[in-house]
Parts: sequence; structure tokens; C-alpha cells
Amino acid sequence: MTTTEDQNEDRADAMFHALADRTRRDILRRVLAGEHSVSALAARYDMSFAAVQKHVAVLERAGLITKRRVGREALASGDVEAVRSVGSMLTDLESLWRGRIARIDELIATPTERNE
Repeated sequence: MTTTEDQNEDRADAMFHALADRTRRDILRRVLAGEHSVSALAARYDMSFAAVQKHVAVLERAGLITKRRVGREALASGDVEAVRSVGSMLTDLESLWRGRIARIDELIATPTERNE
């Protein structure tokens, strides 16, 4: 693979790792609906502020959210384009597998020389 392909694969790995956790998916849904402070997000979960902060950091490293500082508060926002890119990756994978399944179906439906 080229360096660009490696970088794309690394980014995909980070995105899917971030989305593999239920709490992170919920945080992402919330910040896609509107900007939230990390402290407001933390108040919604039965875990420490530090734990929520770590979840936000994983989402931020994956490029799914951005943070900005306003005074002492860190405000998190969802990156709609990044989420769309995840959807695009999944659509590409679905197309690949649908094509493979169609080819398998064709092979099964085609009589072999032994069956004739």
C-alpha cells in the first residue's frame, strides 16, 4: 500500500474503533445534534468526568468530533462530513460483498460438467 492508502486505513481503523463503543456512539449523536460542553456530556453518564473526557478524546482523535475552548469550557461538535465518510466506507464494503455473493450465486446456479 502507498502512504496515502496507509493513512486512509489508519483513519478508518480509528473511526471504527471510536464507533465500536456504545457510549461514544451516544456522545457522537448528541454532539451531531448540537454543540455540548464536555462537562454537560459528563453529567448524562454514570461515569466520571475523566472517563467521559477519554471517550471524547477517542472521538476527537478519530476525526468524528472537534473541540474548541471557550473560557474554561471545552465545547464538542460533531463533524458531519467525517460521519458521512464512515457511511461511504460502509456502502463500499456492502457493494463489494453484494458482488461476491452474486458471483457465488451464479456459480451455484451454473451446472457443472459433473452434474450434466
